[in-house]
Amino acid sequence: MVRNAKQQIIIDLNQFKLHIDLRNKIALTLHFNSPSRRFYLSLIAFVVNEMKKREKIIPIPLEERLDLLALLNESIGGSAGSSEKENLLPRIYRKWKYALPNLEDAPLFKVLGRRKEYDEGIGKTYQFTEAEKDNWANLFEYKGSEENVRLKFAIDRIGATLDDVVIVYEDTLNADAWGRFTASLKEKKEEKPETESIDRVLKEPEALVSLSRKWKIPWLSRYRWVALIVAIIVVLGAITLAIWKAYLKPPPVKVASVEKMAFPLPDMPSIAVLPFINMSNDPKQEFFSDGMTEEIITVLSKSPYLFVIARNSTLIYKGKPVKVNQVAEELGVRYVLEGSVRRSGGKVRISAQLVDAIKGHHIWAERYDRNIKEIFALQDEITMKIMRALHVKLHREKFGETGRGTNNVEAFLKNMEAYEHLFHYTKEHTALARKLFEEAILLDPNYAKAYACLGNMHLREVRLGTSKSPKESLERAIELGEKALTLDDTDAAVHSKVAYIFSMTGAV
Repeated sequence: MVRNAKQQIIIDLNQFKLHIDLRNKIALTLHFNSPSRRFYLSLIAFVVNEMKKREKIIPIPLEERLDLLALLNESIGGSAGSSEKENLLPRIYRKWKYALPNLEDAPLFKVLGRRKEYDEGIGKTYQFTEAEKDNWANLFEYKGSEENVRLKFAIDRIGATLDDVVIVYEDTLNADAWGRFTASLKEKKEEKPETESIDRVLKEPEALVSLSRKWKIPWLSRYRWVALIVAIIVVLGAITLAIWKAYLKPPPVKVASVEKMAFPLPDMPSIAVLPFINMSNDPKQEFFSDGMTEEIITVLSKSPYLFVIARNSTLIYKGKPVKVNQVAEELGVRYVLEGSVRRSGGKVRISAQLVDAIKGHHIWAERYDRNIKEIFALQDEITMKIMRALHVKLHREKFGETGRGTNNVEAFLKNMEAYEHLFHYTKEHTALARKLFEEAILLDPNYAKAYACLGNMHLREVRLGTSKSPKESLERAIELGEKALTLDDTDAAVHSKVAYIFSMTGAV
């Protein structure tokens, strides 16, 4: 439970941010915004979790947990620096000693709300008072050597206690949050492609054929038929693959260079929607494709989690043969949406493709043949696909709906906006999140996830002491959880949130 909303250190493993609000000492939000940086925030969370287990702010030895450190490094850390276990401790030791305490240059995080400045061309730095820099630097205490590392997150030096530190992941806190976070990393690591079983299936007919030849028994013809069928399947598969590569596979995309970008990439997914091409025979239908482009940009711009290039900036590419990497470099974006519209009478055909310009591949590409009366629903469908694809990349908490979810774009946006406040454990943010979840339910009364989240807000109000009637709030939380399960009992995210409600209220 969060005991003091006015003095907190929140380690947010959903968004990889560290929120620090300590009275008269530090008020910062740090974003660990790259794979290698995320590794070090998870390392801070590991140290805090170990200190909480021991109920003391003491140095934590690392050599005993090399397997866990390697897992963190290989998964969220992207094996940055080195994937060898023996190289991890020296690297961690140096970063904890020299890089993490450096608040001014911020080599391992971005300081949100502070502007970088150039100091006589030396480099980008943030401006802080000496007290702020000293307080931050004092938090990182190390002992031992590069081979025998013990780390301490010395919050006691700035007047904080272990109760002031909260680890957050999904809807769980502290030990539960850390356990679920590491479990999710292990699950991802264990996911392997099923190539082994496919190879086995293809190899078995060869063994059967050779066996039949050896014994020369009446089974011979049957095994020959098996071999023949497998051969036909392989040939047909090869032909299908060749046709797909030649005619259906989206053309390769030239990779955009981050170094050549005119503007630095934002911290959130950035997207440019190119003007949809009018493929109709009638030039007068240009307004139709322009309207499609503008509508998609307008809806995407409502998302607090996306950086969307304004229409007047992408309009310069209208009617010009441009490449995706060129657009990405000139506008400073990672994702580019391009498409075309062909209208004929009461029918419309829309093609759209979303491209990751940094990796040089298509995230998805689809063609829609619809009645002109369905055009607005189709705009929403395309927009939802974009948001789901990009939000899954942005957050561990999957904003892309599973199960029934919602097809109402406005409800979906309300839900995402609420999540912006969800991870701030304050009275003000909780009230705003509750209001937005209620608005999402009004827009879509069958939105199971919104009911589950609203139930969690009633529960949180009890924990924060803002509920006028704790008993009624707890009853309302249970009621909302049951409603969510009635609407969708297949969505894992809904189950997780409702299980949290039931466990905290004793309703199980």
